[in-house]
Amino acid sequence: HVQLVESGGGSVQAGGSLRLSCTASGSIRSSSCMGWFRQTSKNEREGVAVIAGDGVRRSSNAVRGRFAISKDDAKVTLYLDMNNLKPEDTAKYYCVATSRNCGNNWWVPSRYDYWGQGTQVTVS
Repeated sequence: HVQLVESGGGSVQAGGSLRLSCTASGSIRSSSCMGWFRQTSKNEREGVAVIAGDGVRRSSNAVRGRFAISKDDAKVTLYLDMNNLKPEDTAKYYCVATSRNCGNNWWVPSRYDYWGQGTQVTVS
């Protein structure tokens, strides 16, 4: 069983920055695909970015160039550095993981077996 715990959310003004962290525990391997999804007030879950076991990264068009995903295998921690935040980035952000490859359809929520409890990001 894998547990994911997010931290680092909060409120920020447009143009500001935040760093989200996700600490994993349990049967998580460095080869796992891990990433971030977000859910807006419209209850739509959107894939934000993922990072594969070999370090390959993918991100959505909405955040590319502004957000960066990284991980520290030694600390089993995933990060999302968010810069130039916009009001439309306001959402609850979830850390996700799967033992499978990230795959070409990495943005599909059902691909991920494990989800954190989420952390709120509000941009005004």
